[in-house]
Amino acid sequence: MHRDTSDASPLERPAGALPRVSVVIPTYNEARNLPHVFSLLPEDVYEVIVVDGRSVDDTIAVARSLRPDVRIVRQNRRGKGNAMACGFAAVTGDIVVMLDADGSADPREIPRFVQALVDGADYAKGTRFANGGGSADITRMRAWGNRWLNRSANVLFGTRYTDLCYGYNAFWEHCLTVLDLKAGDHDEDRKRWGDGFEIETIINTRVAKAKLRIVEVPSFEFERIHGESNLNTWRDGLRVLRALAIERVNRGGSRHVRRGDRTLAASAPVATPETAEALLAAERPAIEARSA
Repeated sequence: MHRDTSDASPLERPAGALPRVSVVIPTYNEARNLPHVFSLLPEDVYEVIVVDGRSVDDTIAVARSLRPDVRIVRQNRRGKGNAMACGFAAVTGDIVVMLDADGSADPREIPRFVQALVDGADYAKGTRFANGGGSADITRMRAWGNRWLNRSANVLFGTRYTDLCYGYNAFWEHCLTVLDLKAGDHDEDRKRWGDGFEIETIINTRVAKAKLRIVEVPSFEFERIHGESNLNTWRDGLRVLRALAIERVNRGGSRHVRRGDRTLAASAPVATPETAEALLAAERPAIEARSA
């Protein structure tokens, strides 16, 4: 957003100029799903960034055959969170869209997210639980857990999220500063904190702490087309809960950043699991009261 007229912030670009949309797609053995996903991408997408997690199938070859201009980024650790951080570091567009590769998120909804941002939002949060949204894939247990985590987040951060754990989201490029996600410079065969499915929660809490304008966008979730999900309801639910506690303790780590200004980043102090758990225990009565 800092490159000539096409690189200026959205507020500075010429009237009628469209924002450039970068779609970041994390992949791991998604060769059979990519043809469906790519076929539904809007024609005016500026760039598609496939972040591959060491697939052993033909994911990369299929992506290149479907879209010769696709940008391939190889993540340097494991997990969805690290994949997104690596992809975000490669973005050159004005708007960043987070899109899963398994066919569960409909690329034809991208214009909805873009419009919400053009209309004034900093962060467009997908939700399956608003009018126009829905899911063909969520179980009763996952829906219950998501509701409880929503309430926890809303108590801890003063937000009004209805779908904390949904990963279909979009934001202006300037938000990358407050997200402060570190991809790292070296390959590692292990996960660090933030490298897993807790990534959506970390993003959601940091945009809230930065007091950015958040707008929810209705979205419909389909079943995965091929393959099996790596999501584990209990394990990943606990990681999300821990992320809420840690980000709450680190409440002073993000500051508001204007579009076009990427100089105000401030890394949050690192909370220990003990301080995070203590904070969560202290806030539990308020969370339970809101859940009643």
